[in-house]
Amino acid sequence: MRSTKEGLALTTEAHRQSVDSHFPTTLLERLRMLRECVAAEGSAILRSAAALSSEAVRAAEMTADCAGCVVITGVGKAGLVGQKLVATLASTGTPAHFLHPSEAVHGDLGRLRSGDLVWAISNSGRSEEVVRIAPYLRENSNGLIAITATDDNPLAVAADCAVTIGRHDEACPNGLAPTSSTAVMMAVGDGIAMLASRLRSFTPQDFARFHPGGALGRKLAVVDQIMRPLEVCRVAPKNASVRQAMVTASQSPRRTGAVMLVDESGVLAGLFTDSDLARLLETRDDRALDQPISIRMTIDPTTAQQGSLLSEAMAVMSHRRISELPVIDDCGRPIGMLDITDLVSLSDSNDAASILAMSNSTNTKQV
Repeated sequence: MRSTKEGLALTTEAHRQSVDSHFPTTLLERLRMLRECVAAEGSAILRSAAALSSEAVRAAEMTADCAGCVVITGVGKAGLVGQKLVATLASTGTPAHFLHPSEAVHGDLGRLRSGDLVWAISNSGRSEEVVRIAPYLRENSNGLIAITATDDNPLAVAADCAVTIGRHDEACPNGLAPTSSTAVMMAVGDGIAMLASRLRSFTPQDFARFHPGGALGRKLAVVDQIMRPLEVCRVAPKNASVRQAMVTASQSPRRTGAVMLVDESGVLAGLFTDSDLARLLETRDDRALDQPISIRMTIDPTTAQQGSLLSEAMAVMSHRRISELPVIDDCGRPIGMLDITDLVSLSDSNDAASILAMSNSTNTKQV
């Protein structure tokens, strides 16, 4: 008779051969497996979306009405999903932080305040660590929302609001690793957060306040944040001669590619660019330098309004092929200047790069 060890070895070898027989060996087989996994998660999300009930709406309403923070708890993969949802909420106008259920029973329950709202995430609704603290969470907060597969589990029963996401076959080839279930948790949590954000009347400008850096920050920045302020811009009166205006403008501590011309009340009347000056010097007519600059300036130049989005200003500069854009206040007075060289330095924007390339190769008058 075979020994127990020999029998175990044979069983293990048979299992290995079975696994090997299903192992994807070609590129097409591996690509098919990858696509099937992603498709399985996508299908699970779609089924869950179709099955969401009024409880999910109620969860969003409770979140939007929360005067404190949203505190999210969960263990394992659900806890990791919860940490991502904390980031989603925080960036869309809902203060939030994560509470680990194991740490909660060792003093971290002190992070919870009476005005806070708790989201407890567990696919089974039976995670021991979460179920154990559910009564404390509900007692010491302004409400407990459970996000679970079904509503017939201890966590859902203990909650004020139970959002069910349904049971889903995992995308894992072995049907074990949390994949489809965590994808659904993430999507439903994002959906609740987005509805809450809309109920809070959260605007793109609000979003920009929480994303000052990176590509999102640049996209949502306003011109006031990037422009060169008036004190470092070249400004001269419109009734000055070209020569006088150049002397006055040269006193600016920082050079820009254009001089803003203002009338007696300080309102922007025109713009005189370095390209304008170059064209004038090409005539070799020194008398022209003593003529009023108002003859040579661009009247009513293109401008950006104070507080407008930088992305919109850059689009205007790209469309009109201009390198300098005055920024004015509600009364038409200049408060600064957008210079394309500054925009290129802070972004890899194709618009900015194309304008700079054009400005280096041509002398385009602002129109």
